[in-house]
Amino acid sequence: MSELAEIIDDVREQVAYLRELGVETLEAQLPNAVTVHAPPAVKQSTNTAAPALSPLKAAIAAIAPEKIHSPPRASLLDSLPSLSDRPVQVSRPQPVINTAMPTAKKVKSASQTGEAIEQIRAEIGPDCTRCKLGELGRTQVVQSAGNFNAALMFVGEAPGANEDLEGVPFVGRAGQLLTKIIESIGLKREDVFIGNINRCRPPKNRAPEPDECATCKPYLLREIAVVRPKAIVVLGATAARNLLETKEPIGKIRGKFHEYQGTKVMPTFHPAYLLRDPNKKREVWEDMKLVREFINS
Repeated sequence: MSELAEIIDDVREQVAYLRELGVETLEAQLPNAVTVHAPPAVKQSTNTAAPALSPLKAAIAAIAPEKIHSPPRASLLDSLPSLSDRPVQVSRPQPVINTAMPTAKKVKSASQTGEAIEQIRAEIGPDCTRCKLGELGRTQVVQSAGNFNAALMFVGEAPGANEDLEGVPFVGRAGQLLTKIIESIGLKREDVFIGNINRCRPPKNRAPEPDECATCKPYLLREIAVVRPKAIVVLGATAARNLLETKEPIGKIRGKFHEYQGTKVMPTFHPAYLLRDPNKKREVWEDMKLVREFINS
């Protein structure tokens, strides 16, 4: 009974996540065919009497008996296809499909990947001034964080005020919503890798400018090459424009996979945008279902 209670609690928690994301209904995947077991054949008696004629047929038979032909029931059964001629379909137990999302790959060990990420961080340094953001009031450099061997990576545009204070990406209100999005597809935040195009907060949370992105983006691309995620979710137009090198608005490119260096990339709305327009949560949910399906494949 304790295992059943744990399952019920997990389901309730999952429903709570989905409702907060604006998801009220889920699609059910039903099997394409259902095997129906036929009842055992009943042996028919050869002495079965012919069925009684209706009053109308009886009257016609009295006038022209040759016009009425009522075959015995046995002949009717004989005209049906035999079940023995059909192929026998044997029901076998279906294999259990593991829906857990992989979070690590065997390409590199965790220590090797971690050392490579730490080397990138050390190269950037705690007081980077390679672009003007280093002199425009930022508190600290906000490095990428998470599982160095993650199968799924999230990329935003730049830190906000909370991230600038704590030194961790996505910890404000938008970050809390991102955590729920991650959990809605069966993962925990520590299972994924999270970064930004820029590592310093732009003044008044403005969008990073092209020269600022061009200076900082190469470090993110190096992290992608080290982590080698199976899929990347780019959050918002700035991240999509820089990683996919497109000028198309996020609303036109979301909902389908793109590619960066052979890695699948799913653009979707930034969590901060969802806080301003909650109606877009359903579209993000549709995008994340595609990501979950691909990661689990």
